[in-house]
Amino acid sequence: MAQDKRIGFVGLGTMGLPMAENLVSAGFRVAGFDLVPKACQALSAAGGRVAASAAAAADGADLVIAMLPNASHVRSALFGPLGIADTLGEDAVFVNMSTILPQETDAIAAEMQARGLRMLDAPVGRSAIEARRGALLILASGEPDNIRRAQAAFDVMGSQTVDCGAVGGGSRAKIVNNFMGISLNALTAEALTLAEAAGIGVNLALDVMRGTIAGLGHMNITYPNKVLRGDLSAGFQVDLAHKDLGLAIELAARSHVPVFLGAAALQSYSIARSLGRGAQDYTAIYPVIRELAGLPAEIPYTPTSQQEVDPFSKPGQAAAG
Repeated sequence: MAQDKRIGFVGLGTMGLPMAENLVSAGFRVAGFDLVPKACQALSAAGGRVAASAAAAADGADLVIAMLPNASHVRSALFGPLGIADTLGEDAVFVNMSTILPQETDAIAAEMQARGLRMLDAPVGRSAIEARRGALLILASGEPDNIRRAQAAFDVMGSQTVDCGAVGGGSRAKIVNNFMGISLNALTAEALTLAEAAGIGVNLALDVMRGTIAGLGHMNITYPNKVLRGDLSAGFQVDLAHKDLGLAIELAARSHVPVFLGAAALQSYSIARSLGRGAQDYTAIYPVIRELAGLPAEIPYTPTSQQEVDPFSKPGQAAAG
């Protein structure tokens, strides 16, 4: 039962905190650690226990989850002073849910194996909105028995778990997925800007492209729910999109795969960051592209309904309004 499971959670940021809070709500005993005191206070207010270090969060835990910004943070949390590896039990499972390069995942997994420690690579798809709802897509990779041990926690944090094979498969699937999604976001901004500049308008462009494969992603979900409503609060930050797309481009280079659009799309996020939009939602590249095209600041969009489509809700769960 969930009440018997002890979970250490390292990294209580935009994604990690709601994930940890959902675990607490489900009855897991969660000990969380973060370098930001405010994040720890939020977990404590939700009923979790604040640990003094990553090692303390892992001490006595059945499962230890890391949700951190990059590979150096993961390595430090694992192998640095007062790190998780110091106290992780031989039957406990470390789950890296951070998005890092597959080669970095492979290296960390090799070191964990050399120490006789269990590890899963399980990055997540979707955004902070779904993290709060417990509706993430979890890309789990590792030994089947380790996935089984983590599944109850996965079921709380996500609405779907995809088995991505051996450790490292999750990281590879996540980066390929983000490469497509983040690149398509840049193309969506360009397409809507071109439509407006050509005189057909945003609403007409949406009507047309929502009926074709061009509009089945960002135009159905991300844009109507975020930037077109004037909401640039971060569901997925420009800074994180820039980082993840950079990871995908580096992976492509290491794999000798040409990614012309991805390399070009990265520049859109670089420009948005240079304009101080790094902490905004990644759809903020749309007003940046529009501004470069000389279009007025106000986006001429009329919402067609008060409630947009939300394909990520759990059964019986209301969509976002």
